[in-house]
Amino acid sequence: MQPQAFYRVVADDFTAVDGIIRQQLVSRVPLVEKIGDYIISAGGKRLRPLLVLLCGKALGRDDEQLRLLAATIEFLHTATLLHDDVVDMSDMRRGRSTANAQWGNAPSVLVGDFLYSRSFEMMVELGSMPVMKILSKATRVIAEGEVLQLSKIRDASTTEDTYMEVIRGKTAMLFEASTHSAAALAGASEQQSEALRTFGDHLGVAFQLVDDLLDYRGDATTLGKNVGDDLAEGKPTLPLIYTMREGTAEQAALVRQAIQKGGIENLESIRNAVEAAGALDYTAQKARDFAERAIACLDALPPSDYRDALVELSRFAVARTH
Repeated sequence: MQPQAFYRVVADDFTAVDGIIRQQLVSRVPLVEKIGDYIISAGGKRLRPLLVLLCGKALGRDDEQLRLLAATIEFLHTATLLHDDVVDMSDMRRGRSTANAQWGNAPSVLVGDFLYSRSFEMMVELGSMPVMKILSKATRVIAEGEVLQLSKIRDASTTEDTYMEVIRGKTAMLFEASTHSAAALAGASEQQSEALRTFGDHLGVAFQLVDDLLDYRGDATTLGKNVGDDLAEGKPTLPLIYTMREGTAEQAALVRQAIQKGGIENLESIRNAVEAAGALDYTAQKARDFAERAIACLDALPPSDYRDALVELSRFAVARTH
């Protein structure tokens, strides 16, 4: 399967999901539609609705409800992006200004609330209590993950275990909810449901590890966001945690001071330090390990083009440069 072919096997469904998203964005308040349309139209990989479609179809589900679930997941994700950009004070995402940079914090937060509310209306329309249970739990865990991350800002004593707890909450949980809810909607067996839930968790962890790696190895044009954003905010991500733990005393001290101070005055020195300490290679290998563990979970699915696409998607997630 060629790169990006994992989109082509569900191309028609993707178009239908986009149509549902547009319908559900309708509001009697013009600013809601304007901001909602701005962030939805920004592009992005839409991996989470893609996971819903691929997992559902791999289990034989192919109907409007599956597409509605995919759109619901995208609304949840978009709501978290709006809120995250306000919390992180970000001014660039996907290569253009964030909504909060364009319209201010208050409208961004409130439109994020609108998208959350709309997603729950869509869940009710689905009429599946198992799906609602999975997604309502996911929204709580994601919020907890974000608050945990916030509590660790500028905390140079953050451990790798705590970091993993943060990314499992703030990122991997919605991947897991995507795959798990698709299994629930498709009426999967207990074994398949658990396999897909675990697959989503492992894939989400791998994806975030690569994101954190690219904050030091990428460039702004390719990434569509500012390089060093995590460092600027004083976020102790894995490349920094590893450098403090395994690097030289000088490297560890440099990173520790940068986390505690925040800002990107020493960005180049930090990039050199995490590279020299082997932190980026360590993070990349950990991401590959999680991706392979995710792929192993797919043995629970019958052979199909959709299962093959999930394998390719897992490999893409750790090979990407943005």
